[in-house]
Amino acid sequence: MGRADARRAQAQESRRAAKSGGIRRLFTWKKLLGTFFGIVLLGMGAFGALYLYVDVPAANAMAERQSNVYKYSDGTVLARTGKGVNRQIVDLDEVPKKVQHAFVAAENKTFYKDQGVDLKGTTRALLSTVSGKGKQGGSTITQQYVKNYYLTQDPTVSRKLKELVISLKIDQQKSKDEILAGYINTAYYGRGASGIQAAAQAYYGVDAKDLNVSQGAYLASLLQAPSQYDWNSATPTGKKLVKERWAYTLRNMVEMDWLTESEKAKLKFAYPQKPKPAAGMEGQTGYLVEAANKELEKQGVTEEDREAGGWTFTLTVDKKRQQALEKAVDDQLESKLDREGSKVDATVQAGATSVDPKTGKVVALYGGEDYIKHYISNATRQDYQPASTFKPLVLASALENESTTQDGSLIGLNTVYDGTSKRPVVGSDTPFSPQNEDDRSYGPISVQKAMNSSVNSVFAQMIVDVTPSAAKQTALDLGVPDKNFPERPAVSLGTMNASTWDMAGAYATLDNHGRKVTPHIVQSAEHRDRTVNPEKPKREQAISRASADTVTKALTGVVDAGSGSAANTSAYDAAGKTGTSEDNKSAWFAGYTPELTTVVALFGEGDGGRKQVSLTGTANSGRANGGGFPARIWADYTLGALGGGSGKTFDLQDVERGEVPAPPTPSDTPSEEPTETEEPTPSDTPSETPSETPSESPSSSAPPTDSPTVTTPPTSPELPPQPGEDDGQPGERPGGNGLFGE
Repeated sequence: MGRADARRAQAQESRRAAKSGGIRRLFTWKKLLGTFFGIVLLGMGAFGALYLYVDVPAANAMAERQSNVYKYSDGTVLARTGKGVNRQIVDLDEVPKKVQHAFVAAENKTFYKDQGVDLKGTTRALLSTVSGKGKQGGSTITQQYVKNYYLTQDPTVSRKLKELVISLKIDQQKSKDEILAGYINTAYYGRGASGIQAAAQAYYGVDAKDLNVSQGAYLASLLQAPSQYDWNSATPTGKKLVKERWAYTLRNMVEMDWLTESEKAKLKFAYPQKPKPAAGMEGQTGYLVEAANKELEKQGVTEEDREAGGWTFTLTVDKKRQQALEKAVDDQLESKLDREGSKVDATVQAGATSVDPKTGKVVALYGGEDYIKHYISNATRQDYQPASTFKPLVLASALENESTTQDGSLIGLNTVYDGTSKRPVVGSDTPFSPQNEDDRSYGPISVQKAMNSSVNSVFAQMIVDVTPSAAKQTALDLGVPDKNFPERPAVSLGTMNASTWDMAGAYATLDNHGRKVTPHIVQSAEHRDRTVNPEKPKREQAISRASADTVTKALTGVVDAGSGSAANTSAYDAAGKTGTSEDNKSAWFAGYTPELTTVVALFGEGDGGRKQVSLTGTANSGRANGGGFPARIWADYTLGALGGGSGKTFDLQDVERGEVPAPPTPSDTPSEEPTETEEPTPSDTPSETPSETPSESPSSSAPPTDSPTVTTPPTSPELPPQPGEDDGQPGERPGGNGLFGE
């Protein structure tokens, strides 16, 4: 190498040395350390500013929104209502301690010691978000609670930074138990269940308080991937993973001394039940919930209160009896109807209310074929007439008021009346001459036999003997509403308005020996912040025991040997009364055993509920009277509700037999010049020929041999038809068919 080349090489080496020395001077340890601390201080300052800037926000709306739970009397869930959220918040002390520990073991073993954050996990999650890799786990229970309760699920950097800051603050402000309770109550578990209570019901059909360790460990494992780990929809891989997660949770519990090794060895994987559709308002559910809500409103739990959610309403409805009632209606009515092919069948609506006569609890209710299809509850509607089911209340009033016949004889079961069809009533300023069913005349007939065959003329005269005002007062005392309730003789045939609920209360009072029974459907109303104890209904004596028991005695005759024979069976002791309103627009059977009072009715409903139409021709069976479909439904249900029957019998005391009146004289007939007439009620359907005859012939209705003969009074001038009865002359008035009064 020449001298010139050597100088060039030396110069290059010098330049390299100078450059290297310059870099070393620029990146000295002091400078590097200073820069590092500067960045740290800058970060701390930024975080400090962020800590001061970010406040703990109010809870998000979804976190506090809860469903209301409606339960049967046995505690099983009837329905959940709410704005799209299946959640019911429970206090932490309602959750077994080992189940609490299972959640901590699965998600955050250091939960009781940490300060609410996992910096390493949060950093990993932030980097994953920035790099576009999506969600990343690693958060503490506190962080997950903050995300669920205060923030959103958005995987953004700003949300994660807020989560970090708020978690630190929440850990300082709340106890670990408060945080854990918030976490398990807000977490989403799959199957539409938010919160541990809804999850316990969805996966195991139990309340959170009844979860065992294995079930708790499964629910805790679910939170990592609810849809992937749901056993009934999981892939083989998902099932493998959730079992591993379940085992991992139990191992951690042992490690944390929350479970012994021997306890763990005994545990088996808790396979969840198959998913069930969320309880909606279809079928009878909507009618039950609606009835409960109306009662709650009266008890001070307003719609606004219910909309806030978080309530548990336990109803008095017995699940088995409810099912028995639905089955009875399906078997005895719906299975026989052709709702698509028959115009008459399409109008038929069934309703029923069943009450415990000792307590007034509504144990079963039937509101219609389906709440979604028919929103009007046929159990509580009051727009139809109860018809001849009112006649026992006329008798009850006569007994309670110690009323006498026109000749002064005390009224009782053996008292003889004139059962002639269209016989004008005697002693009334309002003329009334009702027609009996099928215009049948019975002549002299005892009150008992008149009740058996539902003889209109007898009870029209009886209400005059009692006075309509006194009969009305007795009915109101028994629970019949004051709805279109005139004080006139025609009301003896049940021309006011009442529901099956109303009549069930009145008949339950008779069943309860005259002690007032008020039907109610809400057993309890509980909220985390408030408990409402439903007002206990008053149970004063509405009528005397003697009066009530005498009516019961009369009604056993209706079932044993009268129009209610379809309800007769040797499986139970029963009393009841049939009823069919004018033009066959409604048909009723109201009856009871010593243990159960039930009223069943059919309604002819046309034009979307705006019109009442005839039931005649229902299921091609001619006249749908109270002794037909309603009585058969009642009998079928009662048999099922009583578990196949009952040996209990009516305990009747001081039954009033009454006196036999002397024969009437011509002077008892009404005046030739009536002072008032009642306008007929027009019918909506054409007249039809009756297809059924009374169960008892006139000859069988003769009074006992020791009774004197009662002479029918002379025929008075023919009066216009009265409300609640037909004139029996097809074509003379719209729909007149002579079928009223069964």
